Amino acid sequence: MPEFTKSDKARADVNPVRMLMFKIDGRDVTAREDETILTVARQNGINIPTLCHLEGLSERGACRLCIVEVKGAPRLMPACVTLPRQDMEVITNSERVVGYRKKILELIFTERNHVCSVCVSNGHCELQALALELGMTHVHYDYIYPRYSVDHTHERFSVDHNRCILCQRCVRVCDEVEGAATWEAMGRGIDSRVITDLNQPWGTSQTCTGCGKCVHVCPTGALSEKGKSVAEMTKRKQFLPYLQMMRREELR
Repeated sequence: MPEFTKSDKARADVNPVRMLMFKIDGRDVTAREDETILTVARQNGINIPTLCHLEGLSERGACRLCIVEVKGAPRLMPACVTLPRQDMEVITNSERVVGYRKKILELIFTERNHVCSVCVSNGHCELQALALELGMTHVHYDYIYPRYSVDHTHERFSVDHNRCILCQRCVRVCDEVEGAATWEAMGRGIDSRVITDLNQPWGTSQTCTGCGKCVHVCPTGALSEKGKSVAEMTKRKQFLPYLQMMRREELR
């Protein structure tokens, strides 16, 4: 039996994570058992679309656009919250997967008002970009278009609930990175809304630091800076690499 040095034993105690092998789109990949299919796919240059995932934040599996097919599984699995198993076979771009992604995307467009031509984020919107990527030209469902309020009470920012896709990036970045926990989600299903300080106007929030991180991780025009007109709201994501670094530090 080989002898372990003291340093070997200490390292094994700190990092007991097991490595495993599986296939993505026929390609052999290696992963730690605590990495998600989405993480491993991106490490290997395999594109899986998503709107709620953001590197460095916890996963919610909210948008379901990252669904993939797992050989032997009866239903599609969200890649952002599914861990791989040894010898698993994952398919990311089958006709079935792409078809369901388009249906999900169409439903997101119908649930609220996402008319791009009058949106501050037109041309800088992840939802719009994904529709182009998936070749979505129209929707097959009736539009709901609920009339939600627009909150302009904050001195620098606005929230338009009509353009929110409930990805909850704002909730997570505010809690996990800024530490303010100003944002939360209220309600159920498509009637859910993101709220500040137990549903008080954003401008009256006692916890908001005004950092703007929530605005700049928002994938649509739901959160924006005041004074921006149509297509003028660009997201400043220079701080995003620090999210991943901070998360790694937290998990050590």
